[in-house]
Amino acid sequence: MKLVLGIGCDRNTPLSTIENAIDQALASAALTRGQIVQLASIDKKQDEVALLQLAQLHAWPLAFYPAEQLAKVDVPSPSAVVMQYMGTPSVSEAAAILAAHTNMADLLVEKYKYRGDEGKNATVSIVRMRENT
Repeated sequence: MKLVLGIGCDRNTPLSTIENAIDQALASAALTRGQIVQLASIDKKQDEVALLQLAQLHAWPLAFYPAEQLAKVDVPSPSAVVMQYMGTPSVSEAAAILAAHTNMADLLVEKYKYRGDEGKNATVSIVRMRENT
């Protein structure tokens, strides 16, 4: 099974925090890093160092979407806080769904929230990519 990960995070979140969030989200659904084929996030994170490092380190393509596009995606757990700061009720879930060219039916892990030891937050959503894409 091929997986797309949607990722949201606080500004300047360390790579280790994002990797811990990913590993825990994957473990929660008995999935592995070897199944990941793509990452996705909001375009406001195009300069987020840890996301860029993560994509480069694992050779995972990284797609970015504007808030207006993310806001059109139906998600199970919209957030008023994310809406206030990012202009969309969802980053990780919506980005993963868009990147996988699918819908909520293929959402395997909803917003998995993780707070690192340094106090930064990361959110991971996991979507199954349909085999015909």
